[in-house]
Amino acid sequence: MRVNAYAAPAAGEPLAPTTIERRDVGANDVLIEIQYAGICHSDIHTVNGDWGPQPFPVVPGHEIVGVVSEVGSAVTQHQVGSRVGVGCMVNSCGTCTNCRNGNEQYCDDGMVGTYAATDRDGTTTQGGYSTHVVVDADYVLTVPESLDPAAAAPLLCAGITTYAPLRHWGAGPGTKVAVVGLGGLGHMAVRIASALGAEVTVLSQSLKKQEDGLRLGAQDYFATSDPETFEQLAGRFDLIINTVSASIDLNAYLGLLAVDGTLVNVGAPADALSVHAMSLISRRRSFAGSMIGGIAQTQEMLDFCAEHGIGAEVEVIAADQVNEAYERVLASDVRYRFVIDTSTLG
Repeated sequence: MRVNAYAAPAAGEPLAPTTIERRDVGANDVLIEIQYAGICHSDIHTVNGDWGPQPFPVVPGHEIVGVVSEVGSAVTQHQVGSRVGVGCMVNSCGTCTNCRNGNEQYCDDGMVGTYAATDRDGTTTQGGYSTHVVVDADYVLTVPESLDPAAAAPLLCAGITTYAPLRHWGAGPGTKVAVVGLGGLGHMAVRIASALGAEVTVLSQSLKKQEDGLRLGAQDYFATSDPETFEQLAGRFDLIINTVSASIDLNAYLGLLAVDGTLVNVGAPADALSVHAMSLISRRRSFAGSMIGGIAQTQEMLDFCAEHGIGAEVEVIAADQVNEAYERVLASDVRYRFVIDTSTLG
């Protein structure tokens, strides 16, 4: 079926209206009428070519919420009319150790991204800046009805990207967690870490978002532009979640960790990051990275957010505002996530 969409025709060029072909609904497929699609910084990196050559034209979008409009003959877990979501992956091999262990995001054959990736049938995936999408049912999530659908869309990337490391490294009562950056990822990290029971501190370049950070659940908020911050907080944290997609002085931040503390990068800067070995050795600290979660953990995250009333703080826009939204994301002029109302695609 032909559907309306917004696509980037080439690297660095503005997105424009287009139509794309969606495959027929197979036995294990779900056809979703998309209602909302979040804008992720990853979308911008991809269409700008920051992460290498892409199979243009590219329809971005991996924060998708919509309603099931058709299911394949073998589908039992989703029904027509149900509210569902699709995140950053739409397929994996399903047979490797990681897939069998619920870590499909680390598939040995490479997970299939929701856009700009080669699917198992050889076609190029196209994302959520469109009116409809067809997805294998095993990669479709149930979005609890108590969640606002627009606020739920960013949970499919920003939510699980921060929930996964917080759970893996044991954030909870008695732990001290710092979140670097209060943007699309950072504001979700603060809300989720707080709901898990951790003591949360925001580390941001300035104090201009301090009121927001405290409202979202942080106990403390410090400006990293102030050198005294790194002296005052030295050795304090059990876990630091770095959400920024730009180069930072990792060694300075590692100095904020307690013995056995971990700094986890979830932001993905285009440039390499440098770490001095002594920053790790001196207090048995760790520097780690984390992607999204597997399908089961993503569903766990959605249910957790519904239980705790957690959604992203969003600005809903029409599709023809997407290029302006990209510029504003790069200028840090959004609190805290843009979401496209896909009914405006026509």
